[in-house]
Amino acid sequence: MMTDADIRRYAELMRELELSGFELSEGDKKIRLERSPGGTPAVQKVHVTEQDAPVQEAPEEGAYVSVTSPIVGLFYAAPAENAEPYVRPGDTVQKGQTLCIVEAMKLMNEIDAEESGVVEKVCVTNGQVVEFGTELFRIRRSA
Repeated sequence: MMTDADIRRYAELMRELELSGFELSEGDKKIRLERSPGGTPAVQKVHVTEQDAPVQEAPEEGAYVSVTSPIVGLFYAAPAENAEPYVRPGDTVQKGQTLCIVEAMKLMNEIDAEESGVVEKVCVTNGQVVEFGTELFRIRRSA
């Protein structure tokens, strides 16, 4: 099983060797790290077999707000490695409350709730590379 630490090590190796791409297969999982010519952060694409793919639930129209990433970067659920996550499924959040951090080019960007509600789902995992528009959280609006 490939860990976040392994991926970070590969990304650092890419920077050291000035590689623009790196691909590794482990069993039925495949990871590819790419870096644009400008040196922007590595982008991770993971191939998952159909049996491993999560089933997407269709949320009720208007009952939920989707919190998406405004930038490309690394998703962090907590302010520090061994700290508790900002929010978990089932937590009530208020408008303006910090939900997570997305690191982009060594800058830590706090992502805040745009509406009050209850966190129904955390859609990404800690340390995952997210792209612009990736759904991070699904929040059920307060009545």
